[in-house]
Amino acid sequence: MKIKGTELFVKALIEEGVDTLFGYPGGQAIDLFDALYDQNKIDVILPRHEQALIHAADAYARSTGRVGVCLVTSGPGATNLVTGIATANYDSVPLVCFTGQVPLNLLGNDAFQEVDIVGITRNICKYAVTVRNREELPRIIKEAFYIARTGRPGPVVVDLPKDIQQAMGTDEYPDTVSIRGYKPNEGVHMGQIKKAVSVLSKAKKPLFLIGGGVNIAHAQKEMTQLAETAGVPVITTIMGKGAIPTNHPLYMGNIGIHGSYAANHAVSECDVLFSIGTRFNDRITGKISEFAKNAKIIHIDIDAASISKNIVVDIPIVADAKIAIDKLNENVKPVGAEKWVEQVTEWKNDYPINMDKYVGLTPEKIIKKINERYKNSIVTTDVGQNQLWTTQYLELDENRQLLTSGGLGTMGYGLPAAIGAKLGNMDKTVICISGDGGMQMNIQEMATAVALELPLVLCVFNNGYLGNVRQWQELFFNKRYSGTCLRYRRSCERNCTKKDECCPKYTPDFVKLAESYDAYGIRVMNEEDMDKAFDYADSHKNGPTIIEFIIEREANVSPMVPGGKPLNEMIMDC
Repeated sequence: MKIKGTELFVKALIEEGVDTLFGYPGGQAIDLFDALYDQNKIDVILPRHEQALIHAADAYARSTGRVGVCLVTSGPGATNLVTGIATANYDSVPLVCFTGQVPLNLLGNDAFQEVDIVGITRNICKYAVTVRNREELPRIIKEAFYIARTGRPGPVVVDLPKDIQQAMGTDEYPDTVSIRGYKPNEGVHMGQIKKAVSVLSKAKKPLFLIGGGVNIAHAQKEMTQLAETAGVPVITTIMGKGAIPTNHPLYMGNIGIHGSYAANHAVSECDVLFSIGTRFNDRITGKISEFAKNAKIIHIDIDAASISKNIVVDIPIVADAKIAIDKLNENVKPVGAEKWVEQVTEWKNDYPINMDKYVGLTPEKIIKKINERYKNSIVTTDVGQNQLWTTQYLELDENRQLLTSGGLGTMGYGLPAAIGAKLGNMDKTVICISGDGGMQMNIQEMATAVALELPLVLCVFNNGYLGNVRQWQELFFNKRYSGTCLRYRRSCERNCTKKDECCPKYTPDFVKLAESYDAYGIRVMNEEDMDKAFDYADSHKNGPTIIEFIIEREANVSPMVPGGKPLNEMIMDC
């Protein structure tokens, strides 16, 4: 039987088990939206901006383990996805992004809202393709979902010209996929596993470094078992946090530029570094020549290209994290590194991360209150100081999940991510932690949250600055706060030297802004008012609540490793 391309599109989504689609209509996608009108198996979500749309799909995917799906029109609709595609690519999030396109005969003619989205996104996604033949449409969609979720997950772009959408063709959707040249690794080399176990067994100062790959593989329980059996301390990247419960005695904190003293010094002194699911990017390595220089390095990653890319390793293992950890659990024995564990634990206890030097309301106190109140929850963040404080103080276990932009560091991620996470997990409380800068990058999604009647708890850390950049300017640029003050007005002194009390009023008023969206808002000035504010948010079951926390304007994230320095050369008090 022959059906339209648009009908095949809907059938394909249903066959792939898609129940939620994040879409924004336009001229070259209107036929696809029309085809979605008569079905009732897919919930079509209308955000207010395409960048927010893809962030919501991204968080839906991260929080559910399913493929996130987007649909936008051509031209600016497609290009507005670019930041989100790059975000998902860096963090290995499975997405299929459908973009409308002008008819085939107009391609290359500078038609209205024509862009080469495949060319634009080729280097920031797993695969991108323009459908040029109606008969190929079922196969391409099937392959898109397969590519997105297998191997190292990632975003796939499928560009759909309007004439392909309207053309008649087969109604058959394939059951299987066979792609020449793409064979995801589904096993593990036991010889390499045994080598790794042998090296680990002889270590005096072994260390597990765990990245986001373990969380992506949903191997948290298996990783905890491995650490306990071996008796080896565990540190994580930001994306790996939660791979074992953060209150576990073997967990020693995050590594990297804002990592813990214990984690950074453990890397510098270990003799075997066993890394699983990391990319060894510059934010976790510090000065590369000094990184784990006394250690033999074992690296497990599903992506062969990530192994020895930045840090040369001694034992490479290409495998899915869960499969590899399962095999390790079958072979590993206690290492006997009790003295080393005691040493790292002592560092952890002697050099805790805290904000004790600041009085009153601090991000540490706010996040610890979230730990206390919301056990079964998902926390999303923006990027900046708010993200760093969250990754320092948020406790994670099997009941609490953290969603954040790690590799790309995308401001504006937090609010739309909270929407996507909530839609995929209606039984959980979803909290967004954002800064006053990041929240305003996609603030229009308040309208989306209100329209969907989502009871989100939106925490805004308001310090009147783009705080992370301001911190660098304070420490390394002699307090030359260029382009970072959000209270600046044209009437202010260009090189500001005034005290806070002389500064202009902050814009916007987040409480009034929330109310203008028909949402809820409350401001917190003192730590004594935190419970009242969270009670206020929890009382609203039909819409989001902004809690604006007024925090110290020049509070810094400590500790910190200056750029280009080894991990053990930390500024402990910034």
